[in-house]
Amino acid sequence: MGEEYDIVNLIVLGVISWTTVFLLVRKIFSDRSFELCNRIISTIHGILAVILASLSVEDWSCPVCPLASASTPKQRQVLAVTVAYLIYDLICCLFDVKFTLDNTVHHLVSIVGLAAGLAFQLCGSEQVAALFITEISSPFLHARELLKEFGYRDTDLNLAADVLFAVIFSVARMVGGPYLTFVTLTANNPLLIKAMAVGLQLVSVFWFYKIVKMVKYKLTKRRKLVGMPGKLD
Repeated sequence: MGEEYDIVNLIVLGVISWTTVFLLVRKIFSDRSFELCNRIISTIHGILAVILASLSVEDWSCPVCPLASASTPKQRQVLAVTVAYLIYDLICCLFDVKFTLDNTVHHLVSIVGLAAGLAFQLCGSEQVAALFITEISSPFLHARELLKEFGYRDTDLNLAADVLFAVIFSVARMVGGPYLTFVTLTANNPLLIKAMAVGLQLVSVFWFYKIVKMVKYKLTKRRKLVGMPGKLD
């Protein structure tokens, strides 16, 4: 019972901490957009989530082991940090001028899914692995947009960020993702966890298709700019 309260306290402290860091970033970049400041926080979370997820792995010869087992305290702490971030980000989205319903639904589903894992203290290995796979490309996703706002749109640096994001996303979601989905479905996991694994992989396939189109467009656009004197000066 005491550990459950510790997790709740960690989530509450996390929400306060993420909000405080956002306010500090907003003050530092007061002349920049609300979205840029929020993306900086998202980048910090992405890096932190990957580091914490990596530190929680018990055996790197089988990173998702033990399967269908009780969550370890370290795994629950990792998930709690991300739940706190998602709650903060959901609140931020409500104040953003670019509010979208699909993003809100995504946050709510993610919060409910992770909170269910924390409440039942099950499938910690699978959930932390899913967190690692989804967040490892996140810093590069946000870097693309941050570079644009800092004036590096249509530059070699911005193109490099696009390609790097696409490569990391593709490897994580289309190699690591199917493997995680397979082991999750074949293990004795609750139906909810299996459904979330399939849903995550379907979403990953959809975004993989969109990213391939984006990269093709960027490379085609870049070739056209290179062929036009003065456009890259």
